[in-house]
Amino acid sequence: MRALHLAAPKTEPRLVELPLTDPGPGELQIEIAACGLNFADLLMIEGKYQDTPATPFVMGMELAGTVIATGPGTTTPKGTRVAVFAGQGGLAEAGNFPESRCTPLPDTMGFDQAAAFQIAYGTSHVALETRARLAPGETLVVLGAAGGVGLTAVEIGKRMGARVIALARGAEKLAVARAAGADVTIDSETPDLKAAIKAEGGADAVYDALGGAAGEAAFRALKPGGRFLVIGFAAGGVPVLPLNHALVKNLEIHGLYWGGYLDLAPGILTGSMATLFQWFAEGGLRPHISARFPLEQATEALEMLRTRRSTGKVVVTIGG
Repeated sequence: MRALHLAAPKTEPRLVELPLTDPGPGELQIEIAACGLNFADLLMIEGKYQDTPATPFVMGMELAGTVIATGPGTTTPKGTRVAVFAGQGGLAEAGNFPESRCTPLPDTMGFDQAAAFQIAYGTSHVALETRARLAPGETLVVLGAAGGVGLTAVEIGKRMGARVIALARGAEKLAVARAAGADVTIDSETPDLKAAIKAEGGADAVYDALGGAAGEAAFRALKPGGRFLVIGFAAGGVPVLPLNHALVKNLEIHGLYWGGYLDLAPGILTGSMATLFQWFAEGGLRPHISARFPLEQATEALEMLRTRRSTGKVVVTIGG
């Protein structure tokens, strides 16, 4: 089978031929139809991600496809369409994955949608529901609002009844955020972001997928009792947060690593994903995919993500 293989950190991943073994106990063999890309994929190449597998490994954290073989002790029938949070192995024609990480798809969900769904929507839902306890009528500020996770935060925040202020770079990305439900949009290159957010009444919760100076400015625009969600650092730098502000204003700072909940509290992930798939089936969520690439162009897809030219998700289509 063909697979995008990372031989060592800080090297270019390459498309290679690898053998496909039989599924082991508790595993399902999946014919992969699509794989969603994530900013974490870029960090893995650099060896900087907190959960990078030991090299060499096949890249691709989340995928969708069809069960074509089953290992001992599994109950999922062959032919079942599933989404898989794999952590690795998604950028390949097939692979073996734990059944516990496979979720059957709604009939109305395409493989490309499923590959773009779990990490982005799961991150935002757990962050806003479990960590921020976002309430109807509160103001949510989303940094990186046109990116893969940021756009889902806009969408879910609106569904939860919040007033959403979206920050993104440039008119095209701001238009995408408005289409997802943002009530107010602010260009992230505005010279004084703190003042711009405070002019809109400030924030009850900040969803920070950017980091850097934008994260620092949004933190300072939180209302007393506000919550700051540390989601990622797509802008390249970790924000330096003044903890004296947290003390004086009774602010909460929450880190959110969605995959970490597999060990921390797997029931939260299971319940969250059930809610999200139900919302999708009801027509309430629609993954935004800005670009699709074939497996042969997976490195070009990663470059598009690296240069932040995409909105929503970038998906690599493989088969199915």
